[in-house]
Amino acid sequence: MNQHYLKSSFREKLIEHLFIGELLKHSWLEGGCSLEFAKPEVDNQGYDLIAEQNGIIRHIQLKTSHLKARTAKQKAHIALSSKPSGCVIWVFFNEQSMELGPFLFFGGSAGLPLPSLDGFKVAKHTKANAEGIKAERPEIREIPKSQFRKYETVQEIYELLFINA
Repeated sequence: MNQHYLKSSFREKLIEHLFIGELLKHSWLEGGCSLEFAKPEVDNQGYDLIAEQNGIIRHIQLKTSHLKARTAKQKAHIALSSKPSGCVIWVFFNEQSMELGPFLFFGGSAGLPLPSLDGFKVAKHTKANAEGIKAERPEIREIPKSQFRKYETVQEIYELLFINA
């Protein structure tokens, strides 16, 4: 589908809103209805969302891929390690239905920092400079897919983020 790459910014926002909506639904179903979201004005600290429920604050970097994607790694900013309960959530989605899941999670329990990014490869820019060199991005690390834990449902992610703290 050409739409997926021609309208990738739209798709990214759609998946973000679907994901937030699903988490809010689970907050509703759990009876708390206390889940709140905020977004940074500037994206330079490695997270897309701040989610808070019952005193648990999560700084979340969202990544997305369609179910057939062969992506083997994701990039994360080292600043995410300094945020309370920072994590990376990799959302897979069905290209036809836009249904979400499964989900990959890289992070710790609520209250614990992001696992160390020290041992991961320093990312490079995707485009080369005039000399054909892809410069390193010293504050960005590549996290291999094998370092993420897999969860099938949003319910599992919700519980991981806010219930099983």
